[in-house]
Amino acid sequence: MRILTALWLGLAAAMSVAMAADFRLAVAGLGGEPDYEQRFAALAAEHQKLAGGEALSGAQATKANLKAALERVAAQAQSGDTFELMLIGHGTFDGMVYKFNLPGPDVTAEELRGWLDRIPARQLVVVATSASGAAATVLKAPQRSVVSATRSGTEKTAVVFPRYWVEALRDVGADTDKNEAVSAREAFEYAKAKTAAFYDTQKRLATEHPQMEESAEARFALVRFGAAQKALSDPQKRLALARREELEIAIEKLKLEKAAMPIGEYKQKLGELLLELARTQEVIDR
Repeated sequence: MRILTALWLGLAAAMSVAMAADFRLAVAGLGGEPDYEQRFAALAAEHQKLAGGEALSGAQATKANLKAALERVAAQAQSGDTFELMLIGHGTFDGMVYKFNLPGPDVTAEELRGWLDRIPARQLVVVATSASGAAATVLKAPQRSVVSATRSGTEKTAVVFPRYWVEALRDVGADTDKNEAVSAREAFEYAKAKTAAFYDTQKRLATEHPQMEESAEARFALVRFGAAQKALSDPQKRLALARREELEIAIEKLKLEKAAMPIGEYKQKLGELLLELARTQEVIDR
């Protein structure tokens, strides 16, 4: 009888896990410059492709639409479900209030916390913006893990961390425990190491230091490798992904050299890089 009871409980638990729903939302905020706008939107779209859920970018990435999307999740999610919110873009901190920059009114960390508190699911919030460390302390909650691209609100330079977070969702190398899934902790450690390597390779002083406040109650897999991963593993797309990495680094380097070159030359080189980046992205998205 005890054996049958144990088996029944095990099956019930397995069915509960299988029936749990996953909600994902990536939001690409204001870029300020064409290369940032393009990059943020591409990352949000790729996040949606790899992890599922919704993506908001460009004119659609408003405060009202973000709130509405979170309200939809709150209306549908249950306590056993999972929800990941990823914010990609620029953030500001005036010493008191963190804001995520969006078309129209910005959204504060306090407003975001209020909307998230209404969602019963286990949560992961990735604030992949400049000054995001200031948002992390506000967003902390027992049912919520929080990742920030910076360790404080004073690290205000544009960040590269979100690029590597999204990369972790498609790279089997991020799956360090080899269970064919990438957890939030695995994605964080992967993106953190890649971010540090970026600054080392570029011989630049690191202006971002990713942090993670992980809640034991909010641990879950972000992606499980399957059909989507196999599609991204074909040779042509693998080459395109490598080329995109090279182009994004080249754009970062060009921006650092902007002050030392004629503005016409800078715009020409930037335009050429952006055009190739767009064409490379088309190969990845096919």
